[in-house]
Amino acid sequence: MIKPIKLAAFYFLIAAVSCKPGSESSQETTTLQEANDVTGNFYLPPKVIPGEQGYVHGELIYPLDNKPTPQVHASTIVETPSGMVAAFFAGTHEKHPDVGIRVSRLQNGVWSWPEEVANGVENDTLRYPCWNPVLFQPKEGPLLLFYKVGPSPRDWWGMVMTSSDDGETWTRPEKIGEDPAIGHLLGPIKNKPIQLEDGTILSPSSIELEEGDEVKWMTHFEVSSDSGKTWQVIGPINDGIAFDAIQASILEHDDGRLQILCRTRQNVISTSWSSDLGKTWSEMEATSLPNPSSGTDAITLHDGRHLLIYNHSTREGEEPRGRNILNLAVSTDGVDWQPVMTLENEPIPAGYAYPAIIQTKDGLVHITYTYNRESVKYVVIDPVKL
Repeated sequence: MIKPIKLAAFYFLIAAVSCKPGSESSQETTTLQEANDVTGNFYLPPKVIPGEQGYVHGELIYPLDNKPTPQVHASTIVETPSGMVAAFFAGTHEKHPDVGIRVSRLQNGVWSWPEEVANGVENDTLRYPCWNPVLFQPKEGPLLLFYKVGPSPRDWWGMVMTSSDDGETWTRPEKIGEDPAIGHLLGPIKNKPIQLEDGTILSPSSIELEEGDEVKWMTHFEVSSDSGKTWQVIGPINDGIAFDAIQASILEHDDGRLQILCRTRQNVISTSWSSDLGKTWSEMEATSLPNPSSGTDAITLHDGRHLLIYNHSTREGEEPRGRNILNLAVSTDGVDWQPVMTLENEPIPAGYAYPAIIQTKDGLVHITYTYNRESVKYVVIDPVKL
């Protein structure tokens, strides 16, 4: 049994202030917004209109009528000195041996044709599918591209390759390594690492451990203090019983604490905290936000707020449910979250899933996510307007 979820307030107030030119006073109007979500505790705004609420731009990286592969999933995005780079796995369908890792670069406002840069070919007669790429640009050194190869998430292993020209060309892939605690090192499992002030790279990772008829989801961290040459494992930090938790994202708080938010099979986003730069973690607990067992991602903004992209739903109930709704929520403390934008809420066969989110040096927020398993959508948000 999971711990009772600490519920957010059933209603919240939105204050709007209107000031007329030349007026000596302002008029404040307060609108009571009734909860309308699956939990009965949050108000979800209508689907955003481009150009409003800080929604700057949105487009598909490639059109639905000109796809390089039948399916695509699990995108990642990074800022490099020469612009944005995105990657994703693509092929006939997830788990198919022809699934490889493709990369697209944003050049002069246009996404380049996604080129395959890695695959799971072992020899002339054996090829495995690829999974979950993660791009990461350390403070020093080349751009890193992590991904997984193997027949399934229970039997895969981590690979890494590097680029010294912002994703245009890549080195030959190498296995990340092994560790007694988990077996194959996997690298960041879905979401980007963070780099601490001393240069240490902290990668959020997880395993899906098969025990008899059960599969336990457990979160761990892979840590490198030598720019990715060697790695040590912290965790797993949960037992896979109270929470089946994977695919963590890491938030950084002003007081030095780190926080993770995880996908679970318990219908909620779970969280854990560290006060010693990731060496130890608190007991995992539920947040007030729902989760339909789908990937999320989060960042700490330059202004100290935290921004989460996620499916505000469960698998049950009326549409939009599951992955048919995609949302942004903001928090100042990582505990109390307020949904501020509905990016998608129109049901489609494969939904909107596995988002990735970053903030670039200019302050804008860049997002990618799976669009119906047919393309990757790219969105730009101005967080000042959230």
